[in-house]
Amino acid sequence: MRTDMTSRSTVPRSPARRSNSTHWHLLTLAGFVLATATAGAQGDSTAITQNDPRIGLRPGYNDAAEVARNLELVGHAARPQNFGNAKDPGDFGYLNGDLAFRGNYAFQGGFNGWQVWDISNPKSPTLRMSLVCPGGQGDPSVYKNLLFISVEETRGRLDCGTQGVADTVSAERFRGVRIYDITDIDHPKQVAAVQTCRGSHTHTLVLDPNDTANVYIYVSGTGPVRSGSELAGCARGASLSDTTTSLFRIDIIKVPVAAPQNARVVNSPRIFADSAGAIAGLWKGGAHGPGTQTTTQTNMCHDITVYSAIGLAAGACSGNGILLDIRDPANPKRIAAVIDPNFAYWHSATFNNDGTKVLFSDEWGGGMAPRCRATDKLTWGADAIFYRAGNNLTPAGHYKLPVAQTDQENCVAHNGSLIPVPGRDIMTQAWYQGGVSVFDFTDPAHPKEIAFFDRGPMDSTKLELGGDCGTYWYNGHIYASEIDRGLDILDLKPSDQLSQNEIDAAKSVRFETFNPQNQPRLVWPASYAVARSYLDQLVRENGISADRSSAITRDLNRTEKLKGASQRTALTQLAGRLDRDARTASDPTRVQALAGAVRDLAKK
Repeated sequence: MRTDMTSRSTVPRSPARRSNSTHWHLLTLAGFVLATATAGAQGDSTAITQNDPRIGLRPGYNDAAEVARNLELVGHAARPQNFGNAKDPGDFGYLNGDLAFRGNYAFQGGFNGWQVWDISNPKSPTLRMSLVCPGGQGDPSVYKNLLFISVEETRGRLDCGTQGVADTVSAERFRGVRIYDITDIDHPKQVAAVQTCRGSHTHTLVLDPNDTANVYIYVSGTGPVRSGSELAGCARGASLSDTTTSLFRIDIIKVPVAAPQNARVVNSPRIFADSAGAIAGLWKGGAHGPGTQTTTQTNMCHDITVYSAIGLAAGACSGNGILLDIRDPANPKRIAAVIDPNFAYWHSATFNNDGTKVLFSDEWGGGMAPRCRATDKLTWGADAIFYRAGNNLTPAGHYKLPVAQTDQENCVAHNGSLIPVPGRDIMTQAWYQGGVSVFDFTDPAHPKEIAFFDRGPMDSTKLELGGDCGTYWYNGHIYASEIDRGLDILDLKPSDQLSQNEIDAAKSVRFETFNPQNQPRLVWPASYAVARSYLDQLVRENGISADRSSAITRDLNRTEKLKGASQRTALTQLAGRLDRDARTASDPTRVQALAGAVRDLAKK
């Protein structure tokens, strides 16, 4: 969620439905190829306005109507009393923010501080502890015994006081990243507070496989630059070419794991510079032509998602989406940049598991406006999906919540994560008062919603801020941070678009820690659920003949009952038959994946 009113005020009202045409073209700027998207496949249609159960839901704060398809709300916890304003549930100063996970705990940040939920029983999450400490949306990350919290607002104080800071320049103000020792989770200790010039709207935990003694924090500040009298070295800058400015950069904090009190900013790289070194080298701000969005100037990143397994990061950086080489975490290098004239503000990013696609979201309206109405384009306030090959990004399609929302519901693309279904690119994503949408973007030109959960508006007469800030898959469940109502926990249900085998395979992927902006590689342990997932997909998409799919089903059922050497031999023989099937199947790649899953079973 963005809080800078200047950016939002430049966003125009949505025009009527655009023409049914799709245009992609490439623009070369400052030595980098910028993929430019003007439309996507989903944009050729309009939002659903009838025959969807999400339409016309009863409004309310605690008693809004709820509806789900292929999802079930299994657990809920209301935010603590001191984390809300009873007279104004949508009070910005108390909204919940993002989530991070470790073991049986979910860490929920927020504008008034942060909370720790015990999620050992997902049907009944309980508050373990909370800490009132205002200062912004409070995005969290966790690593071993350390918790990191973003602070951006000018009211943030070193002592976590609630009285704010009255003076324009003050030694009491804190804007940056707080670091807590949570060895005793009931009694966290702040061990460091690293100040930055624009504060920390969000941050990204980065691990270096070659340096386990340190972790790095990429700080994305979107707030105003503080005075150099308050923090040495900070400056707004006199012009776009002024290299003393604190704009047009991110900050990188190095944190010694054994001595976090020594954390400090070690680099502020100019990742938006052009090939000639001009620091304002990407989008200058403004519209792209008739019928396009007014896009924010690229002088900040809102979110950076790192995928350390492939040495890359994707940055959603106000006016551009960018790709970074992070093999040297302290010195990231930009290797690609993209533009989409449908985007107002590049907000967040997600890789698919094999790193061949990158999905960027657009927070048109800053998360505070109704941007999912029937009159709003399906390519505005949406996701843009790109193919990645090496350092190149190529436009592939768009996805947006397919059902229209009301004028009383703030709604736009927001945070989410992959769901680990083998062989498919499936994501759960938050849309504020548009709820939770689970969609398949395996074919990025034709992404498809396969599940949803939604509530009615907070209020029937006016827009009251509410809805889901972020929704993430973690160890078998979907967790959603509801900015007013608390924490939701949902389970996927089988359907004609997602089988029980696929859900079981997804549940087999487990993590001890999950920070959404530090994307882990998904690896599935050998199981019959994984093998049957591939078979279910082949049947669903007619990727293999009916006779062969029936025979493979019988073979899997038979081998599952065998033991020891007999089972290994039977599985090895089945894998060989699948290799031969792949030569004639209409989906040979998936048949080969099934053969690999069967071989993995044989090795158990």
